[in-house]
Order: sequence, then structure tokens, then C-alpha cells
Amino acid sequence: MSEKTPKQLGFIMPAEWSMHSATWLAWPYDETTFPKRVPIAEAVFVEMIKASYESETVKLLVLNDEMKNHASALLQKAGIDIGKINFIITRFADVWTRDYGPTFLINRQEKTLASVKWEYNAYGKANDPYFTPVLIDKDIFNNIILPGQKFIPGIVMEGGSIEVNGKGTLITTEQCLLNKNRNPELDKQKIENYLNDYLGTSKIIWLKKGLVNDHTDGHIDDIAKFVSSATILCSYEEDKSDENFEILDDNYKTLERATDQDGNKFNLIKLPMPHMLYDDGTKAPVSYCNFYITNGVVLAPKFNDPNDAKALQIIQSCFPDRKVVGIDCSEVIYGGGTIHCMTQQEPAV
Repeated sequence: MSEKTPKQLGFIMPAEWSMHSATWLAWPYDETTFPKRVPIAEAVFVEMIKASYESETVKLLVLNDEMKNHASALLQKAGIDIGKINFIITRFADVWTRDYGPTFLINRQEKTLASVKWEYNAYGKANDPYFTPVLIDKDIFNNIILPGQKFIPGIVMEGGSIEVNGKGTLITTEQCLLNKNRNPELDKQKIENYLNDYLGTSKIIWLKKGLVNDHTDGHIDDIAKFVSSATILCSYEEDKSDENFEILDDNYKTLERATDQDGNKFNLIKLPMPHMLYDDGTKAPVSYCNFYITNGVVLAPKFNDPNDAKALQIIQSCFPDRKVVGIDCSEVIYGGGTIHCMTQQEPAV
């Protein structure tokens, strides 16, 4: 480990639309995460991999040879060349690689890669039996050989809580990063210092809150998404009686006032909200912002909602060089997240 920070060494977290060398995924298997829905989650993973594997390597975590063979059979049945899938056998408990996995950085001048391994405390819910298995396996990436240098800040952070434009600006939420269940010893300025030092950013934009019933305490990847260095897609609720209206309206107004790392205003595009209730009648934290940009396609969630077509059309308009592939996430949301939460990009250098 270097005594210098990644920023001092010239590293930065690139924007998601920058070229990837790989996408990291972890094969679903846990009935706790997907109650009576594991086969449906597997089908979603097959769909995601089929749409994206030809444009970039898929690095897929599996528990053992039995799971590798099972996943291989499902992938091959879908016409996928498994010779292009990099299976990695390791212990893991959940699919949310975005949150417990490393954040990858690049040094463009030296053309080198690095990773930041944050601490993970299961969204501040270490005492919740639901999250215990994930917490136990939080260090799985210590057992996997990662390319380049590894930096360990020693603070709690999840990848879904940060969004960057690759030029120096980062967006996050106070509800998550200032939550006392993450880093109670750190104030806002100290957290900003960590973000800037370890992600190479220089400007932090703080939104207040995330979606209602989001167990992650307001991850940014459900409410705001850079689609270019100057353009942000913003989850926006038009129904003033909806529980998310005031939250998302306040976030939008904050971004209207905000400027980027060079003092320029952003181009904001409203993305409509889907609406879904869990089986028990609880409002589900569904969002079209939880899409993932690969080299060739954009994997976007849909929820059998009247706004599906409109939302996917808006996302497509932002990516004329990529095809938007809509994937039904109305069942995997029972695990608490969708496509962006289940993916992690490894940049190309």
C-alpha cells in the first residue's frame, strides 16, 4: 500500500460509460435475498449476461463447481458462449457486488488500474439476522486477485451510494453517508475528504434523501444518474400525493442549483417513476435510474408499469451509440435492489 492517496497518484474513478474491461456479477442462490424467487433471479442474470457478454468480459462469482456447472447449463441453454465467461469460485452470500465489492480506479496517464476496498457493514444493519450472512462474507474480495494497486481507506462505504461524472464531480445523499450507522466518527467535511482523496474527485453534491423504504438508507443509484459529464437523469415523481414526491422534488431543485467541478450548471432530464407494492402492501423502492451502462448496451430495469416504455425511451435518447435492453425486475426487487446494484464495472486502461 502506498502512503499517498489515489488522487495524489493520479487515479480517478471513471464515469460508467467509459470503456470497461469487465463487469463483475455474483450468481444468485440465496432464498433469504430472493424468497421463492431464486429461479427468477437466475433468469434475470442470464438475460443480463446474454445482452452484455459479447461487448465485455463477465467475471462471475460462484460458490463452487456445482454452482458453476448449474450456471453454465442455464447460460448455454440461452445460447451464451460460456468460454467468454470468467467464473471465479469463492465464498459469497449475496448478489450486490456494487456495494460490497471494490470500486475501480484508473490512472489515464500511466494506463494503470487500482481498486478501493471500502469497509462494509451491511448498510449499518449488522445486528439484523437478514444481513448477517452478507456481513460475514464482506471480505471476499480480499481472497480474489485484483489488478493493480489496492487502497483501503478504512471507512464504511457502498458503491451504490456514489455517482461520478468522471471529470471530478460526485453526487451522494446525506441520508446515507451522514447516517450514524456508517461512520459516526466522521463529519461531512471528513467524508468529503475521503471521497476526494480516494476517488479523485474535487466537487461533492449532497442530495438529502433517497426513496421511501430503501433499506440502503438512500443510495444515489436510485435517484440520480450521470449520462454524460454534464447531464443527469433524475428520478422524478409527478404525483404530489406520492410519498416520494417531496423527496425527489427537493433533490431535483438541489441539482438545479448545483454546478460541476468547473462551475457549470447541469443539463437535467426528468425520469418518471414506476410504482409497485410488495405482496404485503409495502411500497417498493423501484426506480428506472438503477440502470447499468456496458460497452455495448444499457441494461435498464422495468416493472410492468405504465411508465416503463416512456422511461426506457428517455434512457435510449441519452445513449444513441448503445441499445437499451429492458429487463423485468419486478421480482428481483424483493431482494431490495435491481440491475445497477448487482453489477460492478472494471474499467479498461
